[in-house]
Amino acid sequence: MARVLALDCPACGRGHSLKETQDLCPSCGGNLEAVYDYARAKKRLSRRSLAADADRTLWRYAELLPIAGRSGIPSVPVGWTPLFRAERLARGLGLREVWLKDEGRSASASFKDRASAVVVARALEEKRPVVAVASTGNAAASLACLAAGTAAKAVIFVPRSAPAPKLAQLLIFGARVVTVDGSYDDAFDLCLQACREYGWYNRSTGFNPFTREGKKTAAFELCEQLGWQVPDLVFVPVGDGNIISGIWKGLRELKALGLIERTPRLVAAQAEGSDSIARAVASGGALRPSRARTVADSISVRLPKDGPAGVRAVTESGGFAVPVSDAAILSAMRELARGANVFAEPAAAAAYAALAQAARKGLVRPRESAAVLVTGSGLKDSAAALKAAGKPHLIEPSMPALRALVRRGALALDA
Repeated sequence: MARVLALDCPACGRGHSLKETQDLCPSCGGNLEAVYDYARAKKRLSRRSLAADADRTLWRYAELLPIAGRSGIPSVPVGWTPLFRAERLARGLGLREVWLKDEGRSASASFKDRASAVVVARALEEKRPVVAVASTGNAAASLACLAAGTAAKAVIFVPRSAPAPKLAQLLIFGARVVTVDGSYDDAFDLCLQACREYGWYNRSTGFNPFTREGKKTAAFELCEQLGWQVPDLVFVPVGDGNIISGIWKGLRELKALGLIERTPRLVAAQAEGSDSIARAVASGGALRPSRARTVADSISVRLPKDGPAGVRAVTESGGFAVPVSDAAILSAMRELARGANVFAEPAAAAAYAALAQAARKGLVRPRESAAVLVTGSGLKDSAAALKAAGKPHLIEPSMPALRALVRRGALALDA
């Protein structure tokens, strides 16, 4: 851990040594941020050194990650997900450039692999082999996937509403799964109590400061993959606030190291039924609980655990927040699939839904470039995908039946 100097609290401004705490701020209970030896990092990380690095995983940025060695690093590659230009979508929105960062290509098919890779490695370095998490599905599946094949054991707490495909992922990777007859917040509280009682390492968002360290690597990749030309806006799906705060931390660190000259504006995409951060950004006030009712289960959170950091990421970057309806999210799933060949789960599609809504309202100017973080695969939630896409046609196995279907225009082949 030679690279990490301290853990700072953005909420109260106090710094803490690693001996004092490695989770929440002892002074105010806020979520902490890792502070590195940036002078050392600046000497070791440059555009040239990165261009010469053949490692195409997040560990290429090890100078800015809280891992001293590589003994506990999971063997499955994590990071360096594809970034590509979605020209058809850009034309439809009347924008110059739209870029999609497809995190559905990750090992467990979600963005959360970045955090889990770092947390598993960190836990094993500390010789704490039992790692627990509370999750609506993606963080849980990610931890289960990344812990498999290592000495770590994953204990997962999920709310009863977690989709079946995500539960299947947990079990097939060998995780110990506890389904809580309650909400995500109930699962979070139980996980916290269990970790305190049994000494398990807690991966949960808004508690473990090192989840943000894994998530910030997507910002590193985004800028590097664009040749260090920063987009004007980055649209991020937001539930707990940890992803967008991680992206903002990564961008700030890149600027501090001189790898980029400016930072983009960050846009928080939230479901209307889970919009605590969006409302706090709009009002400039405190975070208030939401209904936490949305088709986008991965960002369905009553009171964001990392909400203050999420709000800061938006406001400090000069960005804004966009709440989108479930109908808009389902529509965005279709548009991403048919316009850019990306199958996104509802939470991931919320980011594109926010871009489309912002473009219609003139919040994104035609000459601006926008990057969209697509955080998970649609295979995570096939029920939602069927809501978005509709049902197939059922006919008897005969040509007359097929001809009748074609005559009715049911296949919409001229569309």
